[in-house]
Amino acid sequence: MRRALSLALLICTVASASLSQPYASTAGPYVIAGQDLAGYRSWAAANPAQAAELAGYAGYLTSAGVGDVVPVWQLARTASDWAKCGQPPFEVPPRTLWPNIVNSLRFVRDEVKPAVGELEALSAYRNPALNQCAGGSPESVHMTNTGIDLVPRYPFERTALMSRLCTVHARAGRAKNAGLGFYVGIRFHIDVWKYRTWGITAEEGGDQCAIALERREAARELSHQ
Repeated sequence: MRRALSLALLICTVASASLSQPYASTAGPYVIAGQDLAGYRSWAAANPAQAAELAGYAGYLTSAGVGDVVPVWQLARTASDWAKCGQPPFEVPPRTLWPNIVNSLRFVRDEVKPAVGELEALSAYRNPALNQCAGGSPESVHMTNTGIDLVPRYPFERTALMSRLCTVHARAGRAKNAGLGFYVGIRFHIDVWKYRTWGITAEEGGDQCAIALERREAARELSHQ
């Protein structure tokens, strides 16, 4: 009984950040069955050792100052194809990889959230087998616990979101070695590993990143005149 109560407390503690304030999230269509909060609770109850490790992960991120950027339980989400690939819906990265996500979360906290508001994490660490099965790049930074796929909690048009994120990336991405990628709809990727962009098409307003860079360079030239 005592162990069951402790496990229940652990599950609630790690998940509590997502429940502190109600919000109208737009993430619903992007969250795969089994990877919602109810799915997390079921996974944690069935995997007490992993749930305990996730609590340790949460403590580590808090000590690094990034424990509240997104709910930590969401950082345990693996990939949308988890079921098809016979992999778990949630997984805690190896401890040796914990430091890799800190700078990515700092970039999200300092640059992305001020531009687009609160975010929901859809995928972070993926083990190599899952990454290969899900069609990820052989060099995917998800395998090193560096990349995070996100969606805004609140409604956004794709082109408006791209414009804001590209402006942020043009301003701060190069200095921080930040990568920015776009997927279907309003799902996007952030990592602090290498400065680059991808998943952008001109037909969908994808030239916003180039425009943002041009405007930044023009403003810089004017400031030096």
